[in-house]
Amino acid sequence: MTTHNAPPVVYPLGRSRFQAVVLGGLWLTGLLSILFWLNISRPMEWSAFLSAATLVFSGIAAFQGWKNCPIGQLVWDGQLWRWESLGYQTGAAEQTLFVIADFQNLLLLRLENHAHASLWLWAEQKAFPERWLDLRRAVYSPRRATDASHASEVKYAQIADVAHKQP
Repeated sequence: MTTHNAPPVVYPLGRSRFQAVVLGGLWLTGLLSILFWLNISRPMEWSAFLSAATLVFSGIAAFQGWKNCPIGQLVWDGQLWRWESLGYQTGAAEQTLFVIADFQNLLLLRLENHAHASLWLWAEQKAFPERWLDLRRAVYSPRRATDASHASEVKYAQIADVAHKQP
């Protein structure tokens, strides 16, 4: 049985509208909860001001986090994943890609380098519909063994065979 590897693909990634809606929905839920709580407990206490301040700061933090999401392109060359952006150039550094959540037209991905630094990315079909299926194939395809790693595996297998044949 022959296996086919996913084609090389370059996919643009940026701020996710889905992420913005989820963050906004969570913030709005917090706001409604605080307003409901304040409506039930009539006297204004210090905890009400603390809750309101926490809500404001969490909204600012969520907005800044969304605004500072990485913008660039995810590159699969058939063997290695790379992240390319204006602020972060990896060159040929190998990175590992993990699918955290798959919603068919939206992927939450985690890209990790050898130092275990992670980059969380949202990939949306709307960003580049023509290449969406290529990206999905690449994300789920098994990684092709490079020539050097394949040669070391073959050499290890030969050594193991010799070790088993010896009395």
